[in-house]
Amino acid sequence: MFSFRTTSLEEQLDKALLEGRVGCFCTQNCWDTEKGRYMYDIFHERGNLQVIFSPRDTELTPLTNHIEFSREDLTGLNAVVVELQDVGSRYFNYTKDLFHLMDILKDMKEEAPSLYIVDHINPAGRVVEGTMPSTLHEANVPKVAHRHGLTLGELANLYHNEIGAKFALHVISALASEANKHLMPWTIAPASDIPGLFTCDLYSGGGLWNNTNISPAIGTARPYEYIGAPFVKTASHEPVPAAEGVLMRPCSFTPSCGRYEGKKCFGYQIMLEPGVEYHSLIHTLQLMRYFKERYSEFRLEDGFEAKLSDPVLLGYINGEVSYEDMREHVKVEEQKWIRKAKKFTLYEDMPYRIK
Repeated sequence: MFSFRTTSLEEQLDKALLEGRVGCFCTQNCWDTEKGRYMYDIFHERGNLQVIFSPRDTELTPLTNHIEFSREDLTGLNAVVVELQDVGSRYFNYTKDLFHLMDILKDMKEEAPSLYIVDHINPAGRVVEGTMPSTLHEANVPKVAHRHGLTLGELANLYHNEIGAKFALHVISALASEANKHLMPWTIAPASDIPGLFTCDLYSGGGLWNNTNISPAIGTARPYEYIGAPFVKTASHEPVPAAEGVLMRPCSFTPSCGRYEGKKCFGYQIMLEPGVEYHSLIHTLQLMRYFKERYSEFRLEDGFEAKLSDPVLLGYINGEVSYEDMREHVKVEEQKWIRKAKKFTLYEDMPYRIK
């Protein structure tokens, strides 16, 4: 069962929400800027809030972006209400946590509570990048492009269909509240490594650096905008791959956590000119090939192939596929994904690719 609701969560009249045992699955982005309260306060005031599933650490704690829970935690609930801020890429941890939740609800069969998604606008917009998983891929990741162009509610709709789930799924429109309509919750960082709106344009490709020995500057104020490592040499004036409207500034930084904690890294700042349509995935692949050709120290590490999940793109990084063939492959796959995605969109605007 699926429904799309155009009135706010507080206005829903379902018995499960009014009188049932409710669990809230949320991050700090469930703050309602209009009413000055968190989403779970609705059920606390009603007296039927049973449990809050949220990140185990305080906001902006590096390297801890997960929500932990078990099937036992869900037993006996009548409804689970989800409010997260997705960032537009398929490997965002909190979104993967939602898909894990949906897998468990599917396995619970008749005992599964109803699932309500309070939808938010996708801060990365409707732009699509990359390919759907074609080989080994990460757990709790649906068959969507690297940058999918959907909202969280639309993703849940797709995944619900993809896994053949029978539990009730209800998506509450992102346009049902003034706060979500104007993207106001975005002033709250959705994760420690996504500090601002601009980061989303870099994350669809930049997230792949986490499975290499090049640091994406997590533990600094500009993750994914800065990349580097102690072994990178930026003193030479050899041109670094960059698309039109993209500048690569040589720089240095010292992460406060992660692999190179406290060590000086050398690399580049990715600077985007205002209004440029930036294909983060393709640019990241170009940079990885550049590093692989110039630095014997550069490595793709555990989990990289599953995260990328495309042998053609991997072949390009390894110098086995030409840039032209890689671009054509991405173009065709983006077109395939858009055709699939349109079946699950809930709003008037549609996903599109950068031409």
